[in-house]
Amino acid sequence: MSTYDIIVLGSGPGGYVTAIRASQLGFKTAVVEKESLGGVCLNWGCIPTKALLKSAQVFEYLKHAGDYGLSVKEYDKDFDAVVQRSRGVADGMSKGVQFLMKKNKIDVLNGFGTLKAGKKIDVKDADGKVTEYSAQHIVIATGARSRELPSLPQDGKKVIGYREAMTLPTQPKKMIVVGSGAIGVEFAYFYNSMGTEVTVVEYMPKIVPVEDADVSKQLERSFKKSGIKVMTSAEVTSVDTSGDGVKATVKTKKGEQVLEADIVLSAVGIKTNIENIGLEAVGIATDRDKILVNDYYQTNIPGYYAIGDVTPGQALAHVASAEGILCVEKIAGMHVEALDYGNIPGCTYCSPEIASVGLTEAQAKEQGYDIKVGKFPFSASGKASAGGNKEGFVKVIFDAKYGEWLGCHMIGAGVTDMIAEAVLGRKLETTGHEVLKAVHPHPTMSEAVMEAVADAYDEVIHI
Repeated sequence: MSTYDIIVLGSGPGGYVTAIRASQLGFKTAVVEKESLGGVCLNWGCIPTKALLKSAQVFEYLKHAGDYGLSVKEYDKDFDAVVQRSRGVADGMSKGVQFLMKKNKIDVLNGFGTLKAGKKIDVKDADGKVTEYSAQHIVIATGARSRELPSLPQDGKKVIGYREAMTLPTQPKKMIVVGSGAIGVEFAYFYNSMGTEVTVVEYMPKIVPVEDADVSKQLERSFKKSGIKVMTSAEVTSVDTSGDGVKATVKTKKGEQVLEADIVLSAVGIKTNIENIGLEAVGIATDRDKILVNDYYQTNIPGYYAIGDVTPGQALAHVASAEGILCVEKIAGMHVEALDYGNIPGCTYCSPEIASVGLTEAQAKEQGYDIKVGKFPFSASGKASAGGNKEGFVKVIFDAKYGEWLGCHMIGAGVTDMIAEAVLGRKLETTGHEVLKAVHPHPTMSEAVMEAVADAYDEVIHI
């Protein structure tokens, strides 16, 4: 039986990052993976979807070439080639993780891992052979998958999850997207840009419901302008797949209506991968589909840890990575601080992009803050106008008493690359006046942050 200091179960952005940091700290490390290194994020999530969205963006540029004084007489899309490019990007990233495993001398144990008592793990390979391994510390990082609703069972053909949505053999003429979180709106944008007639059905009163209300309103306006139909306060109660396409019964405030489409994409959240991995046999405590952990990701059983989507924090790749690093640094005896889940940025890569961190305006008021709110529209930005990206804005929220930066919410071109300024500023306890007096370069999209802060303090120049 092979023995390690640390075995990581799962090689997604939580697992493989954990393994690398463990190796850097001198631990003999192995990672168990049943499919492809990099997990869902690299192979079926974050990375390949961004490749699809880039193709959609380029196609949009071609459609609007005349807006930039250019003439493109003939252009078309090759849906299959777009999908293949996305797969190629994902494959390249997965190979990159393979390289990182070798570079850091991490053993990759291919197969399905099952936890056992006594800090052991069985790995069953593709041929059915089971090998037992042991470790001083076992980190669970098995991630999550597309959640299925009883009213919306996925058959992988007409009712699909995000995974199938990335590799459809033919482009659908009509698609219904159920759920308007990040996954739902990204695919809605992609397929609409490619020419599919898209309808988004959202149960909550507004799309991207976790975002600030102003951001939700702007995205709905932008989506409707681009031809995406948006139905809020609506619920798909049943689907009929017996015919050529799909008939979805949607319950709204005005009554029921039946929508017809080629495909329904279910994007209603995720389900953690905690079944059949031995949690019960070991006695690891769970609650509401999550593994219970302390601030340093220790479970109730000594020697077993859990990070990423299987734990109660935000189900985001960068959260899983941060948790994994913190977990093994704590194991190594380093001085570490618990992760601040109130300062985790969220990014959505539809067009216009969305990025946010901290409290929404409504949350700040609910928590009793006396607030200063500033907003700067990209329509007043020279860089945005020059780039033809005038949709959206930057919105900032400050505590009026102490100047604490409570929240930052952005919607527009490239804002997912801008939100880090607010994350860092909040981490360093920066005040509104400090942001305002930090000179931002002109012309850039990022100066909209400074302008929004100036608006909050009644010093705005350009609106």
